Amino acid sequence: MPRDDAGDTPPEHTAYDHWEVAHPLGGTSLDGVRMAGFRDLMGSGLDMRVLPQPAVIVVIGLGAGPVTVESASGHRPLRGLVASLSPGPARIRGEGVECVEVALSPRAAYALLGVSPLELDGSITGLDDLWGRHARLLREQLADTASWQERLELTDGFLRRRAAGAPPMAAEVAATWDAIVAGRGRVRVGDLAASCGWSRKRLWARFSDQVGLTPKRAAMLVRFDHAARALLAGERAGDVAVACGYADQPHLHRDVQALAGCTPGALAGLTASTEP
Repeated sequence: MPRDDAGDTPPEHTAYDHWEVAHPLGGTSLDGVRMAGFRDLMGSGLDMRVLPQPAVIVVIGLGAGPVTVESASGHRPLRGLVASLSPGPARIRGEGVECVEVALSPRAAYALLGVSPLELDGSITGLDDLWGRHARLLREQLADTASWQERLELTDGFLRRRAAGAPPMAAEVAATWDAIVAGRGRVRVGDLAASCGWSRKRLWARFSDQVGLTPKRAAMLVRFDHAARALLAGERAGDVAVACGYADQPHLHRDVQALAGCTPGALAGLTASTEP
């Protein structure tokens, strides 16, 4: 959906180009969960490259037609989708798009997805494949509700019920993720196991199962996220490489190519991302 850099207390409704964006008043009731409603006001359609980010993205489609996900595995029309932390190069296209988009931190995703994030297999999954009839019922309830605030409250309540009784992420895994985020991905992954008191093998296995990535890949993703934001803001690739801790500009180029499927120059030219 269109990029929205609103702060912690965004206005209820905002316009971005031809998009209406609605935020929940007072935020959400769960930690690590952000959401917004989006509607294409002009009917000009959606054509967006999916960028990896340190959040699992859930999109609940409400429009008349599906969106089409184009990736290495082909084209797939979906009424709702779940994009993993590192979904691989992909595009989303659609007409008359109207949806609720939810961004889940890894800790929230572990509690709410209902499966190990590792099972998402670095891809974009159909929401109905993951949540089945619960996803279809939620979509019907949202489509029958005209008010954005009511829609967002319904979604919040749905997630709150899913979270009730969900197993918590292991404290050691959560602490390792927090250390990677605090270090902006610039961490010595060999030190992470020692800091949490686990063996490297145990941490890698538990972290991968509960986050969906190895610690090394997670650090790469978090560093890329900071670099992508800087490139989208118009900063020069050489300056971004230095500021974000890459060994050199070719190192930045390799990571952007691997995670976004394009060059830093092409990434800098984008005007939209998956972040709500």
